[in-house]
Amino acid sequence: MMPEGQGAPAAPLKAPSDSERGSSWPAARPGSPAPQRGAVRESFPQKLAEALSSQYALNVFVAGLLFLLAWAVHASGVGKRDLLCFLTALMLLQLLWMLWYVRRSSAHRRLIRLKDTYAGARWLRGSITLFAVITIILGCLKIGYFIGFSGCLSATEGVFPVTHAVHTLLQVYFLWGHSKDIIQSFKTLERFGVIHSVFTNLLLWANSVLNESKHQLNEHKERLITLGFGNITIVLDDHTPPCNCTPPTLCLAISHGMYYLYPFNIEYQILASTMLYVLWKNIGRKVDSHQHQKMQFRSHGVLLGSVLGLTVLATTIGVVVVYLIQIGRSKTKSEVALIMFYLYASILLMLMGAAGLVGIRIYRLDEQSLDESKNPARKLDADLLVGTASGSWFISWGSILAVLCAESRPPYTWYNLPYSILAVVEKYIQNLFIIESIHREPGKLSEDIRTLRVVTVYNGNATSLPSSCLKNGPMAGDMAPQALEMPPAANGNTCLREVGGKEKEDKSWERAQGSACHSCFLQDNAQRRVLRNIAAFLFLCNISLWIPPAFGCRPEYDNGLEEIVFGFEPWIIVVNLAMPFSIFYRMHAAASLFEVYCKI
Repeated sequence: MMPEGQGAPAAPLKAPSDSERGSSWPAARPGSPAPQRGAVRESFPQKLAEALSSQYALNVFVAGLLFLLAWAVHASGVGKRDLLCFLTALMLLQLLWMLWYVRRSSAHRRLIRLKDTYAGARWLRGSITLFAVITIILGCLKIGYFIGFSGCLSATEGVFPVTHAVHTLLQVYFLWGHSKDIIQSFKTLERFGVIHSVFTNLLLWANSVLNESKHQLNEHKERLITLGFGNITIVLDDHTPPCNCTPPTLCLAISHGMYYLYPFNIEYQILASTMLYVLWKNIGRKVDSHQHQKMQFRSHGVLLGSVLGLTVLATTIGVVVVYLIQIGRSKTKSEVALIMFYLYASILLMLMGAAGLVGIRIYRLDEQSLDESKNPARKLDADLLVGTASGSWFISWGSILAVLCAESRPPYTWYNLPYSILAVVEKYIQNLFIIESIHREPGKLSEDIRTLRVVTVYNGNATSLPSSCLKNGPMAGDMAPQALEMPPAANGNTCLREVGGKEKEDKSWERAQGSACHSCFLQDNAQRRVLRNIAAFLFLCNISLWIPPAFGCRPEYDNGLEEIVFGFEPWIIVVNLAMPFSIFYRMHAAASLFEVYCKI
């Protein structure tokens, strides 16, 4: 028997007949390779495990939402104790799975593991660490709150913050070490463990949103009285324990301090769930040959964008402080606070929209190719931008209809109309700019001029050429080491450009003027500087616009016109459902713009 490759003819592949194929085997197209049964058999269990795990997670999420709803509407027989017991059980189950996964990974640490270079960026892990630290501080305040009201609170309200703190610590450690993993073993079990973790964090996020919304709603009802909306029924939904706290001053400070930390806790939970979702999508994934280029943070060349952005940030903090001081004091002061906010936010949204349009225009003029490789992290970023922006759009369109359809309008509500329209347009433009940026391949030339020397020999003289003179030409690693013969330019500067992709070597390069090449490099360099300044400016602006709603500056609650048009309860439900997505949009947009800045 002759070895293969040394004259032995390969056995011909016999395609299955129609009767052998059966109804489930796809018909072969002319000229296409025969389908592989092994690939079908291998992918089917993975799809089945993905479907089973996702349905399990959705059932857990629906059950958790019903517990939250029952507590929110004071359903009989279901209290906060039952909700906290359910959430604590979910966290303990996730803790067991994470401990098992970390132990198994450490036992096989010598094995080569596939990694997704797009997932779990350092800045993302750093952000989640910062939010986790504040979440642990919030847990400590909850423990102090429980100790103060221990006489009338159930033990679950003390166990829950302790469990949440331990859960937070281990989860951050897990995400730092394993967020880039592409799991290829125990895939069915891992799918259930990861997706359970995703929806556990989503339920913890929903619980935080509900607690924070109840606090904001109570303050909102009290402010409506000062604006003259006395015909709206004011019933406070207070969950204060029915006993005295000792010492009362400390308990009051703790209860107020908790609600200022809830925005950071909310951001932590949603960031953790998104990172875990990417890990779930990567289970069993075949890694593309295209590798993600490492991004570097460069601070030079963005003075204008940084100065403008920091000015916006400082001004926003001042506006928020004045708003919170003035709103609810009297009718006149409340109207002045609302007008101030609407005018400032409208100007800021116009600037952001103009910056986004300039960035999109630069991309349209650029001929740089797009990165079309499939990646779960990048796709999730784009989907979250559009999905969470819909929350703000929902509120904005409600405000637009309220202003246009109201029978009587206080003068300050007219400032709400341009603000709401600009809020819709600005997010639309910003989403286009970010999605365009994250699908661009990283630039081949860095701003610090890296020199590629191409040696040309003519009459015994060597001339070195900078890489900036190569426009759309090959990279340093792709260039042939041989010398290229060509006469020097008249002014003594030589520039090379590619003129024929696969022509003969003696016709593949032609001479160009050095001044023209220099202007091409300066133009490309200037465009990248402008894009970096735009990304830095929008990054700081999104952080600025995250601050007002996160810390209680919410004119959607306070102007009162929408409650008159739509009814108090329907509009409050709309705002409570949509506002968390609007807040998360700003933080996620800021994170995406930071990635865009590092990529440009």
